[in-house]
Amino acid sequence: MGALSHIRVLDLTRVLAGPWCTQTLADLGADVIKIERPGQGDDTRQWGPPYAHDAAGQDTTEAAYYLAVNRNKRSVTLDISTPEGQDLVRRLVAQCDVLVENFKVGDMQRYGLDYESLRREQPSLIYCSITGFGQTGPYAPRAGYDFIVQGMGGFMSVTGERDGQPGASPQKAGVAIADLFTGAHATIAILAALNHRERTGEGQYLDICLLDTQVAMMANMATNYLATGKPPARWGNAHPNIVPYQVFKVADGWVIVACGNDGQFRKLTQAAGQPELADDPRFATNPARVRHRDQLVPLLESLMLLQPRDTWIRLLEEVGVPCGPINDMADVFQDPQVLAREMRQDLPHPTAGQVSVPGSALKLSSTPVTYRSAPPLLGQHTQEVLQSLVTLSDGELDALKTRHII
Repeated sequence: MGALSHIRVLDLTRVLAGPWCTQTLADLGADVIKIERPGQGDDTRQWGPPYAHDAAGQDTTEAAYYLAVNRNKRSVTLDISTPEGQDLVRRLVAQCDVLVENFKVGDMQRYGLDYESLRREQPSLIYCSITGFGQTGPYAPRAGYDFIVQGMGGFMSVTGERDGQPGASPQKAGVAIADLFTGAHATIAILAALNHRERTGEGQYLDICLLDTQVAMMANMATNYLATGKPPARWGNAHPNIVPYQVFKVADGWVIVACGNDGQFRKLTQAAGQPELADDPRFATNPARVRHRDQLVPLLESLMLLQPRDTWIRLLEEVGVPCGPINDMADVFQDPQVLAREMRQDLPHPTAGQVSVPGSALKLSSTPVTYRSAPPLLGQHTQEVLQSLVTLSDGELDALKTRHII
């Protein structure tokens, strides 16, 4: 039994931030009912290629993007823009503990499905809205996109090669960090609200947005600015306060070297066959290395090119210098540590036969994450859910299908 196996969630989200939140709840055991548009579904169902392959190696209609954030859910197709669809949502809400939505500000109120409307019938409801900019403030009506928020929230100002270097420019992350962090924050807020409800019986409204999350996740970079009034700069793969603490090109790829103290730097120079560098007054201490990084780094770059990646990692690990490879995704999912931690999950799928997805990072001893089902086909559970939770008859279901409401 999962930690949240007693909780039912109505998921009115699509794309990434919301589905990441609800997948986490589902992994922890919650019964998550995903509401999707009839005939189209979550936007990410069309965000391909790539698609999952069937047994013959041919593309299915299941986009890999959609598969990433929708396991352990049940899919119900329902047009919430219609009065009949809105009535069905209200009847489903009566059977749920949590509602999560990521519509634009004002849309749910227009449908009569906003928190104030629903709480009158169900004061214990926990209602989580995920938006780009929150429910208040001058930007509230705007649509929020991860890329834009990475820029607005300061992340791109400290990410990318430093000024004066080839290719210097602000850079976004290679994965949608504002969306994913926001989904994780929404999960945290929902768990806190469930704990509060357990003690008081009260539901509440959760206003979670991408920009708030991105600003909060700037953490020490934000407080560095607040403490000094000086915005941090971009440093590429280097560190502003520690040298050497960066990526080095080697004979057959790249290696990260992270010398956090003078002793580790001395060990690095010994492994590189140049122990005298650690005695050079320009490089003997970290403050000296920071001041003279433009002299030291080229020397280290030429030394690092002399050996291949695996040799450097072996040599540096033997002497206790923190280091690591830059893995592509093929390397990641062949890594023995990743495999030992069960971070690849292969799930049976009705059309693809099997789909492979990244595992959950949550490891709980008494209530472990479970992988109960692959991401659902569009509308796979419509009849099952509406018959069991809303008690619709076959005739009522057929009538709603004819009118394209489900």
